[in-house]
Amino acid sequence: MQETWLKPNRRALLFGMSAPAIAALLGLLLVLEVIPGATATGWTITGWGLLVLGVLLLAGLAWQLTRPRIAYRNGHVLFFLRSGGPVAVPLDVVEGFLMGQGAAVPSPDHTDGPQTVTVVARLSPRDESWSHVEVNPSLGNWCDSYVTIRGTWCEPLDEKTVRRLNQRLAAAKKGASTK
Repeated sequence: MQETWLKPNRRALLFGMSAPAIAALLGLLLVLEVIPGATATGWTITGWGLLVLGVLLLAGLAWQLTRPRIAYRNGHVLFFLRSGGPVAVPLDVVEGFLMGQGAAVPSPDHTDGPQTVTVVARLSPRDESWSHVEVNPSLGNWCDSYVTIRGTWCEPLDEKTVRRLNQRLAAAKKGASTK
């Protein structure tokens, strides 16, 4: 069974659902011909398009609400930093979690912009297979055995959150060593 260690930013995702919800509602009103003057076939087709697009976007964002940023399952720390499945790192490779600070939004020219708190997972440099992994740059960065998760897209980060991550890591390592 999967144990969630770091949740996504629910407020940002719920706010992001507002535009698709409005589009879906407008599409539904056009399909049902509730809006006066919108009875032409073109309006109905537009309504179906808005309805389908809005529902698909809402479903995608709802799915993101269920995906943690960091989880633990069967001896692996799971990093959900890209589309598809998580990156499953063996428990013994993860050394600890630290607080950091980085760009809230990645910029292609690496200029300084708004900053956000980050959580950084330090991985053992002994295993070079975990040195670099491709991740979604808006969610984080994975370079030189450090996994940086932007605070913009996860639950609020503070010392207490990082302490909790390290306690869960220690408990998982202790549980794994007793087996």
